[in-house]
Amino acid sequence: MIKGVIFDLDNTLVDFMKMKREAINAAIHSMIDAGLRLSPEEVQERIDTIYKEKGIEFQNVFDQLLYDVFQKVDYKILSAGIIAYRRAREAALVPYPHVNITLVELVKRGLKLAVVSDAPSREAWLRLCYLNFHHIFDYVVTFEDTGERKPKPGPFRKALELLSIHPHEAVMVGDWAERDMVGAAAVGMITVFARYGDTFGTVETNANYEINDISELLAVIDNENQLPRRA
Repeated sequence: MIKGVIFDLDNTLVDFMKMKREAINAAIHSMIDAGLRLSPEEVQERIDTIYKEKGIEFQNVFDQLLYDVFQKVDYKILSAGIIAYRRAREAALVPYPHVNITLVELVKRGLKLAVVSDAPSREAWLRLCYLNFHHIFDYVVTFEDTGERKPKPGPFRKALELLSIHPHEAVMVGDWAERDMVGAAAVGMITVFARYGDTFGTVETNANYEINDISELLAVIDNENQLPRRA
């Protein structure tokens, strides 16, 4: 019997890459308007390089960009970029279609819900609070909680421990086969690949199920609850 569902956050509940693109694009044009004498293409290339080196969640990307250009931080340009980024991010930070109604239905069914994310804890909770999902998810497990990133077993086991359920009683939903599916399967969870959020063109997911819309998760759970209990 399925008792809990654990979700990845970015590109599973929210379209993180779309949000990131729109926010960065807004920041680039605002910084140029404020005096950054580079073309949009040059700024984008520099930002991409920084993210490649520091990670997509690097919080001081605009500071680093300006330091690389001027050997100091121009706070007029920096502030313009930050404000534009935040405004565009908030406008673009929306859940995928049918996420709200699906989460509500899961709660109505009495299922326990958690998030396992490689995003920093602060950023993960900020996204969930902005979407008003913090009332739905009691637990968010990140690197800061276990010292491990997916697909290592630590984050998955921590989420299961917090929800007080066994691996065979839990479903993991995520968009990254090599991290979400592999890691969850290794600890014995049922895996559901969120193909609607796939940004890698994944062919082989090695998941128990694949869904093209998050609402299909309800049928997955119904099916699992009709099957003989997994060992």
